[in-house]
Amino acid sequence: MARHGKSVFGGVMTKMLDRIEQILRGDAPPPPVAKLIGFNLISVKAGEAVIEFQATEAHANPMGTLHGGILCDIADAAMGIAYSSNLEEGESFTTLELKINFLKPIWKSRLLAVGRVVKQGRTVGLVECDITDEKENLVARATSSCMTLKGKQAQGR
Repeated sequence: MARHGKSVFGGVMTKMLDRIEQILRGDAPPPPVAKLIGFNLISVKAGEAVIEFQATEAHANPMGTLHGGILCDIADAAMGIAYSSNLEEGESFTTLELKINFLKPIWKSRLLAVGRVVKQGRTVGLVECDITDEKENLVARATSSCMTLKGKQAQGR
């Protein structure tokens, strides 16, 4: 979910938080990657989003633990939704950089990824995400730099 806008949410552009809330209510479909990976948006407010994910053996790497790319995906989704929740009509964004620290191996667990905007400037912003397991242990921490796109740059994104 590194890029948001018309192509992900479809239809006429509105304030992004309004579009995200439609997905949360079930009035609009989630983005295809949510179905592919198997995560769900469970809450959103301006500058914050919470993603829920159930890790199973289907998400394992060759060592049998949850593949790090899946953790990146759910962190990217939570951070992207948090960042886009502050965008205005006609704006979109793209991820410039994503960094993640893996802190605890996971086999099977319900995970929560909480994305929060740290700083959202006119052009560039910083977002963070903590991923915790069922016992509220920190599994991973991610940060991302995002760039707000406006006007022609935002069209079709």
